[in-house]
Amino acid sequence: MKVVEFKSKIKNNKIDIPAAIQAKLDYQQGKAIRVIVLMEDNEAENEINFKDKALTDFFKGYSSSDAIYDEYK
Repeated sequence: MKVVEFKSKIKNNKIDIPAAIQAKLDYQQGKAIRVIVLMEDNEAENEINFKDKALTDFFKGYSSSDAIYDEYK
């Protein structure tokens, strides 16, 4: 399997392929390919998702037997 990597932007739900890359792909016309799209992370969105996931996972481990610690003085 050959790998070709390039940066692009999505415009009208299409990904532009640079001309230099198109030239490398020209002989592959009609062949099946596998496409993987990697998008830049949004820091704020990732932080919120991480906190939500951490909170959800934390309470998954909580059981009724842990209630004894709720009123610890």
